[in-house]
Amino acid sequence: MATSYKPFISNCFIQRRLSHLSQKSPHFNLPHFPTFKQPLKKILPGLPLPIDVQKTMTDAAAKLLEAFVDSFFEFVDQPLLPSQSNFAPVEELGEAILVTSIQGSIPDDFPEGVYIRNGPNPVFGGLKSTNSIFGRSSHIWVEGEGMLHAIYFKRSSQGSWKVLYNNKHVETDTYKIEKQLSKPSFLPAIEGDSLAILSAYLLNWLRFGKVNKYISNTNVFEHSGKFYSVAENHIPQEIDIFTLKTVRNWNVNGAWDRPFTSHPKKAPGTGELVTLGVAPTKPFAVAGIISADGEKLVQKVDLQLNRCTLCHEIGVTKRYIVIMDFPLTIDLNRLLRGGRIGILPRYGDANSIKWFEVEPNCTFHIINSFEDGHEAMRGCSSLDSLIPGPNLSLKEYEGLSRCHEWRLNMHSGEVKEKDICGGNVVYMDFPVINGNFIGMRNRYAYTQVVDPIASSNQGAPKYGGLAKLYFEESCKGDKEKAEEAVRVECHMFEKNTFCSGAAFVPIEGGLEEDDGWIIAFVHNEDTNISEVHIIDAKKFSGEVVTKITMPRRVPYGFHGAFMQISFQAQEHNSVYHQQTP
Repeated sequence: MATSYKPFISNCFIQRRLSHLSQKSPHFNLPHFPTFKQPLKKILPGLPLPIDVQKTMTDAAAKLLEAFVDSFFEFVDQPLLPSQSNFAPVEELGEAILVTSIQGSIPDDFPEGVYIRNGPNPVFGGLKSTNSIFGRSSHIWVEGEGMLHAIYFKRSSQGSWKVLYNNKHVETDTYKIEKQLSKPSFLPAIEGDSLAILSAYLLNWLRFGKVNKYISNTNVFEHSGKFYSVAENHIPQEIDIFTLKTVRNWNVNGAWDRPFTSHPKKAPGTGELVTLGVAPTKPFAVAGIISADGEKLVQKVDLQLNRCTLCHEIGVTKRYIVIMDFPLTIDLNRLLRGGRIGILPRYGDANSIKWFEVEPNCTFHIINSFEDGHEAMRGCSSLDSLIPGPNLSLKEYEGLSRCHEWRLNMHSGEVKEKDICGGNVVYMDFPVINGNFIGMRNRYAYTQVVDPIASSNQGAPKYGGLAKLYFEESCKGDKEKAEEAVRVECHMFEKNTFCSGAAFVPIEGGLEEDDGWIIAFVHNEDTNISEVHIIDAKKFSGEVVTKITMPRRVPYGFHGAFMQISFQAQEHNSVYHQQTP
């Protein structure tokens, strides 16, 4: 019997009418796009200058600009509270080191591979502010240069495990500029006094041809056997997964010249990679489909939006692309007037998008999208990215995200929404699922649980535990009443211990969707010790299966992923043959 389709989305969601996007949100990756230095003859039209004269004048102008910045802008370190110590950056290791402190055992059926997490790690000692004749402006945490933290799981021929750890900055174009100058150079251009921000924008553009740095600090993904670091203000950087060295910018053989979503998705059935790029000028949003081999851009569609909007993630189903179009700005006086979700046929054009008006919200992360009759999808959202201050009532914590569901009827245009957890409020974000179920109906999702009190004065949330959502069971464990609030199982950490970068690791050849483990970086702020925890997804609230003590502190960060890799191709690399002392 033929079935019809409704897009079905679930997200961590808060229902409030007024909102702004906090500049201190941990996921405030609103794109800051590059402009370009103008040739001198374009600035002075009609002036016939020889090339060598142009170069001399351009060099002289650049030196004058640098002298101006050096004279009138003072870079100062931003202080950190004791409770913010694990937001502080760390140094690069230089090469992978052996990890020897392992409590418990790595499961026999755990796959070989790498657990890798991205996150901000500002160079030159930490985040900076500038004081100048124009006022003060400051970098925010999400502007820190991306650093990859990787744990390698390699099995010996005897079946024993060898675990190694490495970290390394992602060497974007702007990272290379500042490293070459050996000093902080990009003026903060997001937070601060209006005149200071305006002057920072202008001076950065004149000096570097770019308003803000390319941070590449948000996510890591794989496509066609290659690995990429990304943040949505620039194209991705290809990474050597074994050394963490930056290989190149990835522009799909010159076909993609725009920013790239932090959460591209592999389309079920075809293995194509679906992406989205948003910009402050027309075209404001462009969807793209990259071939399964990563060599060709097979589809590029201007969505014909009439304004720029923050689209941090994109969804896919077997036949559709899901566009989250929510009009968020950094204007603190602007009201959040509403939002809409677009359902685009996989290879359709802008005229084929069906738009659905939804309740106002701020949605960064989609849990999953799939076709369920006429309907689709789930995600993680809140109305704003505010971190509540101390001594607030529970009601006032509703600025934090929790799980939400949209049912969008492709035939009637009807929209149905609900909080998945109902009155059982669990604030959560950074959802992950078994990657084999992306774009298809799934039974489980895993999220990081927000600790509202610990997060209240950090400028970024802290996650004091993990949650498993059972979409086909009610909170009473009744599968017949799954339309009610779904069952949520929590795995909470000890006091003052928080996680980041949680990922699902499936058992190879597993028979059930939750056959596998959750892996996460965990940091205890009392002991200042970082660990990697491996948790059995089927015994979620039980004891940790494996605790791996990190040889170095690992700062809090954003998204993590587990990639199955073969070490055979790297047998020549001696770092993977280190013997345990």
